[in-house]
Amino acid sequence: MPDRSVRHSPEQIKCLYEITKAIHATMDLQKALYKVLELLSEHLGMKRGSITLLNPETSEIHIEVAHGISEMEKTKGRYKLGEGITGRVIKAGRPMAVPQINDEPLFLDRTGARSGIDHSKISFLCVPIKDQIRVIGALSVDCTYEGTSSLEEDVRLLTVISTMIAQKVAMLERIHRERHQLEEENLRLRKELNKKYSFSNIVGNSRKMQEVFYLISQVAKSNANVLLLGESGTGKELAANAIHYNSLRGSKPLVKVNCAALPANLIEAELFGYEKGAFTGANRTKSGKFELADKGTIFLDEIGSLALESQGKLLRVLQEREFERLGGNRTIKVNVRLVAATNGNLAQAVEEGTFREDLFYRLNVYPIYLPALREREADLLLLSDYFLEKYADEYEKDIKRISTPAIDALTQYHWPGNVRELENCIERAVLLCEDHVIHSYHLPPTLQTAKETGTQQSQSLKDAVERFERELLVEGLKNSRGNMRKAAMALKTTERIFGYKVQKYNIDPRRYR
Repeated sequence: MPDRSVRHSPEQIKCLYEITKAIHATMDLQKALYKVLELLSEHLGMKRGSITLLNPETSEIHIEVAHGISEMEKTKGRYKLGEGITGRVIKAGRPMAVPQINDEPLFLDRTGARSGIDHSKISFLCVPIKDQIRVIGALSVDCTYEGTSSLEEDVRLLTVISTMIAQKVAMLERIHRERHQLEEENLRLRKELNKKYSFSNIVGNSRKMQEVFYLISQVAKSNANVLLLGESGTGKELAANAIHYNSLRGSKPLVKVNCAALPANLIEAELFGYEKGAFTGANRTKSGKFELADKGTIFLDEIGSLALESQGKLLRVLQEREFERLGGNRTIKVNVRLVAATNGNLAQAVEEGTFREDLFYRLNVYPIYLPALREREADLLLLSDYFLEKYADEYEKDIKRISTPAIDALTQYHWPGNVRELENCIERAVLLCEDHVIHSYHLPPTLQTAKETGTQQSQSLKDAVERFERELLVEGLKNSRGNMRKAAMALKTTERIFGYKVQKYNIDPRRYR
């Protein structure tokens, strides 16, 4: 160690520079603190040193790192707040300098590291480590006693160093806190995601939907490819979500591609990626969807629209689990589960030569048919209530139910757009509704004239007025529990006129009691 008598300001500056580099060179707090003590010993002749930290919950002070003190001695260095010099410095937040430790009764030497050494030749300096106004620990050093003249300068230097340590501790605490918050937020979002895509979120009690739930539950935990069949709007994407998030790959990516939405000359670049310069405009290398979905699931919607050339490359990925980017020659290995969907007849497309037979059989390992809404009439009102609650909450409207005439209109419609069309219909009705009940006039015009046959016909003004009038009478009786007098008052008409209208439309008030 260099002699303290030749220590000078340039050496201190060099020491501070090295300590600054050491503190910011690592995210490991203990490693940084050990380095600080080593540099103090190397540049400034420190004999022993320690950095103690305060546990704010127990008010106990312990040695975090030490130099010139054995591990066994280090474990003995525990103090209560206010106990000894270290405890007093941390409690008061002010430094202390002891020229000769044998003259200071507060010096406890609890570690025993100075046994057998002349205490009259040891000076002890202790400065608080403060994060703004909060004291989090102390920096303590032993050095050779050379009088009191240099102690004040040493304390100033140690105070600067302790400030840098405090900033490092504060930064790491903030990073740890933010990381913990991110982990909690990630866990919360994942729980919400699993809840959102759980089987319970797929609405349906009909026999056909129960079959769908069973098939999804059986295949979800496997790695088998799944082919989702059904008309547009039947919920194939929702089924794909349920399969992925209830599988062993649920924590990995789910990448979705709508094959019909991309031009034929771009679909391969989207699926497999491309190298820089592969084609005009490819000014950078881009990873494809299969790379992004590695170890997860890729959902290819409207797979029947893929060109034959692209089908061949897709078949290779499914069989060999490898591909090359466009313009590249490096083979990329992937581990991806495929869930495909189509609203067309792939078997017929195979016969017509527009879809590869070998790819069809590769995809058709586990087909699941999503029934059209007209095939699951038992779920219509259940879905309507579900969407009503969803959009009433979203638009902050106090809508309680759907009126009987509106229910009749919903059940008589043939729903060519399936569940997607029903959801859009209910959302529109919620937006238009200004009271607590969805009426038939809140529904789209196509539903207001729907018949059980699924055909649409024009409606006269007289028929529309009578239908609206009958609906108001029924709602009045429902709200009054069949009491005609209360219903008439609510509609601001006389009981006689109300009774006449009830007879005209052949309404039985007793049904609503």
